[in-house]
Amino acid sequence: MKIFCIDFETYYSPTYSLTKLTTEEYIRGSEFEVIGFAIQEEDAAPTWYSGTKVQLKKALDKYELDKNLVIAHNAMFDMAILSFIFDIKPKAIVDTLSMARAIHGTEVGGSLKTLAEHYNLGVKGTEVLQAQSKHRIDFTSEELDRYGEYCKNDVILTMDLFKHSSAGFPPIELRLIDLTIRMFTEPALVLDKHLLRDHLSEVQQRKESLLASIEKEKEHLMSNDKFAELLRAQGEEPPTKISPATGKETWAFAKTDEGFKALLEHEDEVIQALASARLGVKSTIEETRTERFIGISDRGLLPIPLRYYAAHTGRWGGDDKVNLQNLPRKSPLKNAIFAPDGYKIIDSDSSQIEARTLAWLAEQNDLVDAFERGEDVYKIMASSIYNKAEKEISNDERFVGKTTILGCGYGMGSAKFKTQLKAFNVEIEEGESNRIIQVYRETYDWIPTLWGKAGKALDAIINNQTMALGRAGVLMVEGTKGIRLPNGLYMKYPNLRKITNEQGKTEYVYDTRKGKATIPNRIYGGKVIENVCQALARIIIGEQMLRVAKKYKVVMTVHDAIACVVPDTEAETAQEYVELCMKMRPKWALELPLSCESGVGNNYGEC
Repeated sequence: MKIFCIDFETYYSPTYSLTKLTTEEYIRGSEFEVIGFAIQEEDAAPTWYSGTKVQLKKALDKYELDKNLVIAHNAMFDMAILSFIFDIKPKAIVDTLSMARAIHGTEVGGSLKTLAEHYNLGVKGTEVLQAQSKHRIDFTSEELDRYGEYCKNDVILTMDLFKHSSAGFPPIELRLIDLTIRMFTEPALVLDKHLLRDHLSEVQQRKESLLASIEKEKEHLMSNDKFAELLRAQGEEPPTKISPATGKETWAFAKTDEGFKALLEHEDEVIQALASARLGVKSTIEETRTERFIGISDRGLLPIPLRYYAAHTGRWGGDDKVNLQNLPRKSPLKNAIFAPDGYKIIDSDSSQIEARTLAWLAEQNDLVDAFERGEDVYKIMASSIYNKAEKEISNDERFVGKTTILGCGYGMGSAKFKTQLKAFNVEIEEGESNRIIQVYRETYDWIPTLWGKAGKALDAIINNQTMALGRAGVLMVEGTKGIRLPNGLYMKYPNLRKITNEQGKTEYVYDTRKGKATIPNRIYGGKVIENVCQALARIIIGEQMLRVAKKYKVVMTVHDAIACVVPDTEAETAQEYVELCMKMRPKWALELPLSCESGVGNNYGEC
């Protein structure tokens, strides 16, 4: 298999560009035009091609990319052009932007310009800036030659970046990058436009009614305390944060606060409308998302854009303004996402994977054994909390046990636990909340012990020391590199340091970047364990996804779930195969009991 690197240059204007449109809208748009492309085979000199679509297709065909590996920077864009415009599907895909996310996290930045400078590979040109609003026929031959040199330089930089990044990069992660890109560039799911239009009409009618009633209470929307009252009246506990200025708890109502963003994407359209109205936005996310889906349905199948290694933990994130990661569980939009004719969708969700991983990593073997035997661990926890036999535990008590198992494994305090229960309409006093947390920590004491070891791991990173963390052979702190994961990548804490906060207490912080800003993030032992458990769960899901993909087309992953399309005639056996894949344990975690729940349907909502 040969290795090629490719880069496309395309028409753009102030109104028609990737800053104004999604990648899908841009490439499938009526104004889209390829000006030319550059391609390089390994160490050979790159070649530039410009011409009509037919001429470019002829040039591409001679490279037989469907039999070879193709590299690009931001491959979702270039591979979508190959697929959507030229009907070419490479045998293997590598994205150097995705590789950089896994290697550097937020430390360096993802642009080709930034990465080339970081590795001293060369300087990215600026010729693209002179190409705005110019179709191919608008270029002089000299201008086109300069554009070609610019494009060839990008290909050289990308190939060099790949060579630099691929040393030691886990092969399994390259396969996951390939699979992630193909979810977008080789779509299979069909959108039902009639269902979408009906849903949009209903959403708009409800929104107008809601906004009319909210309009009368503008002063409530702009007052933090009164806005909190409005949320509580709808059964939603207002989000809070610790103020960096005062060190005290305050409302998380700024548009950049994660808690407020969650309100904008809430399952309840009333909550969405309240949050949108506070921002002065006239449309809810349900409305704009439905409109976007209708637009996609006019252009073709539904590409699933996912950002590989979007989070600190390596998990996937939504991209291209189609964030199915945040699609509400009961959203009617799911019913409009169909398998192609002759196929069904299987959606399989890994059960309690974080709680299982935590118990296993901490060597809390009694809890691991309970998971292994398929026992009701929520009832077991409730039995300890209420000092009652499991058979006497009520549904409400079991729910408290469930919330404890799923919520208290990372050092949660009593106030937050109380708030978490209140969000589900379970009211307890803070003293009772504290007691429940203490019961959890005493019942499963290996887990708090692991938090303490994770605190020492932070010191080891600061002091550039090496130490093991958790179950033997799984995690290794390797000084300032961070925590080495089983797949060979690292959990990083850039510029980790100790500071004295405004209360005079010592705490650990590390830096993350949001745009051009560098933001200090507080970190502690329990949070480290949350990070690594989520990272381990993501590695497991990735391995399972690749197993499923050997037999069936994987179309998306949402959190700890995998969705694939299978022939109607194989639906039953395919479901068994998918569940088998989801229960298979990785070689580095043979003692970790895994389980899953799956569903089959003609559309995503039926699964």
